[in-house]
Amino acid sequence: MAITAAPPVAARPGALAPSPRRPAHTRRRGIGAWLTTTDHKKIGLMYIISTFIFFLIGGIAALMVRTQLALPESAPFQDETYNQIFTIHASVMLFLFIIPFGVGGLGNYLVPLMIGARDVAFPKINALSFWMIVPAGLLIISGFWFPDPTGKYVTGAADAGWTSYPPLSVIGTNGQSPFGESLWLIGVIILGTSSILGSMNFLVTILNMRTPGMTMHRLPLFVWAILTTSFIQLIATPALAAALLMVLADRHLGTHFFDPNGGGDVIGYQHGFWFYSHPAVYIMILPYFGVISEVLPVFSRKPIFGYKAVAYSTAAIGFLGFLVWAHHMFTVGLPVISQTFFMLMTMLIAVPTGVKIFNWAGTLWGGHLQFKAPLLFSVGFLTMFVIGGLSGVYSAVVPVDYQLHNTYFIVAHIHYVLFGGSVFAVFAASYYWFPKISGRLYSESVAAWHFWLLIVGFNLTFFPMHILGVMGMQRRIATYPVDTGFLTWNVVETIGAFLMGISVLIFVWNMLSSWRSGPAAGNDPWLGNTLEWLTTSPPPEYNFASLPRIRSERPLRDLRLAVLAPTQTRPALESGAPPTAAPTH
Repeated sequence: MAITAAPPVAARPGALAPSPRRPAHTRRRGIGAWLTTTDHKKIGLMYIISTFIFFLIGGIAALMVRTQLALPESAPFQDETYNQIFTIHASVMLFLFIIPFGVGGLGNYLVPLMIGARDVAFPKINALSFWMIVPAGLLIISGFWFPDPTGKYVTGAADAGWTSYPPLSVIGTNGQSPFGESLWLIGVIILGTSSILGSMNFLVTILNMRTPGMTMHRLPLFVWAILTTSFIQLIATPALAAALLMVLADRHLGTHFFDPNGGGDVIGYQHGFWFYSHPAVYIMILPYFGVISEVLPVFSRKPIFGYKAVAYSTAAIGFLGFLVWAHHMFTVGLPVISQTFFMLMTMLIAVPTGVKIFNWAGTLWGGHLQFKAPLLFSVGFLTMFVIGGLSGVYSAVVPVDYQLHNTYFIVAHIHYVLFGGSVFAVFAASYYWFPKISGRLYSESVAAWHFWLLIVGFNLTFFPMHILGVMGMQRRIATYPVDTGFLTWNVVETIGAFLMGISVLIFVWNMLSSWRSGPAAGNDPWLGNTLEWLTTSPPPEYNFASLPRIRSERPLRDLRLAVLAPTQTRPALESGAPPTAAPTH
């Protein structure tokens, strides 16, 4: 019988006393309970569901992009519409899915549970940060339908790409800028405000609300990742907000921040944007590094290899991430000394990332591997992310970047990092914590179909982009001549994209059907290491009635060893065999 809870010894130093529930007659029920909740678990779940819906919207936009590029002679969309579609695709995937899913969704649900807290430090601010996400997302997408009430701009969604570079984002193509660009700017500023509020909340929660014994060197590595990510968000996001506010002022107030004819500096926008947006790459990936660091030890039945190295490398990435932003700007005419500095810093930041890769490989090496869905997607993450990292090292070399910068090679690179990395980890996390959130088990066979279709479709879609990039196919183009030789690879990529779409539908079906009728999971189906597996599935409103003494970064493993039956051997427990005796509620 697996351990499911600590002995309810309220007198233990540091243990949480039972928290009485609110009287039944004062508790809201139904949808009202969700609309007004300040419970970190409900807010986290709302983040997860709403951002996944945005992921589906972004995926539909991606399929439209691939359909366009597979039909260059009979393209279904006009060039202007195509620009709007790929802008919304990238914006939704980055600002409305990858960032808020990892930080707002997984972070909200798991961090208080992992550190032994009852909630985040500021529950009402936490609720506010969520309720800014959905309206901002709808604002960004709504440009397709809302005309400009002033008549200054044409109807349409943002079309300047997710980077929104001026002058394109100010005056548009041939002076025809869509009103949706203004809605995009306002929506992203609101999202940035939400990120700042959330980051402050996480920093205070993690630094001040850990249960006694949960020192910094005993924090779960996922919490280390959220801590570092919150630091990056708090420092970097104001730079993005300032740059976008200046673009908005140029559009509507007649200023000339980025208009050279009025004394402005277009390159200044790029510095402001990338000072946020390259650290934002780590906002997009660090929480998922934390996911992998939690999944691998559990399904390898051994501790993480080099806990402190993984934790400190996370902090090092957070620091070095602020020193590499201009590698996105090698082609704008920076001085050679600046290009050299940012090239060297970009190569240097690969070191802590490499430390993680080798520590994860060391965790798998010699372990008793259990190839369930969380481990499958974690291994998929490792292999795909390494490919993306290697192509990033190539692009960090200034002469190489001059040749590849505006080609599909860069599109392949970012998708191997953020889809092969972040999205594979999203699925690893979804399968890993689904039993805790729902109290149900999913179908492993259906999950395997999801994994293999996704990884085949992913590589069919994005690996040929390296080839197209070297062949010279530029990104952000709506069509191309057939005699260039680009058509065959674009058709292959489109087939792969639709395979990925089918795999995501399989995932959705697995989650919905399992939540409704899956077998009961129990409180700790994986024999996990961290405190969220100590409480019930799903957790109660108050999280814990009592907590064990924290002696290491694996408190549940310590608890199991403490109650081993005399006939049970330690190696047997480490290999995944449940203990013969265990405390219950």
